[in-house]
Amino acid sequence: MILNFFDQFLSPSILGIPLIILAIALPSLIFPTPTNQWLNNRLMTLQSWFINRFTYQLIQPMNFTGHKWAMLFTTLMLFLITINLLGLLPYTFTPTTQLSLNMAFALPLWFTTVLVGMLNQPTVALGHFLPEGTPTLLVPALIIIETISLFIRPLALGVRLTANLTAGHLLMQLIATATFMLITIMPAVALLTSIILFLLTILEVAVAMIQAYVFVLLLSLYLQENI
Repeated sequence: MILNFFDQFLSPSILGIPLIILAIALPSLIFPTPTNQWLNNRLMTLQSWFINRFTYQLIQPMNFTGHKWAMLFTTLMLFLITINLLGLLPYTFTPTTQLSLNMAFALPLWFTTVLVGMLNQPTVALGHFLPEGTPTLLVPALIIIETISLFIRPLALGVRLTANLTAGHLLMQLIATATFMLITIMPAVALLTSIILFLLTILEVAVAMIQAYVFVLLLSLYLQENI
């Protein structure tokens, strides 16, 4: 039974062909295509309002150099939110529960932000390893600590997203299994667990959106440090 709980995180396949690529590509078909009409429908209006507000909140603290990253961050945000929310549907697969996929996003983007800082302002970028006024005895230890904290950032990004989504899916499956087993034995308790499952599902919807936002927000903060 314990092993079955983790079967939902296995990449689905047909005839030995993994379908994770299909699961990543299909969510893009959900978003409506922009048109040249003067008046848009309500879905397009809501989508445009959300994208504009998110981009404004994300790019506002940055200088003009960071504005070039607006399209990349907004696209990544919409992609992660869509995949996370679709993964809450029954009989679906959530690609972002795979640490390999999350690290494939976190590692190149984090390295790019560091590379931008090293190329544009190397003195300031290297100055983060040794703050001004540090006692001489603490210099070696502080440099080691700051180096470790820098290289652990992409791992923290990937693990945070993976752990939060995996824990939520496991908890939902545990409660759903308990509800199914208790229906015939204790209907009153089964009703209570059903209410808990409903509330947990609402919470997981919020977690799916928040974790996508946190992932992109942290990347923007790393970029802000280097520009």
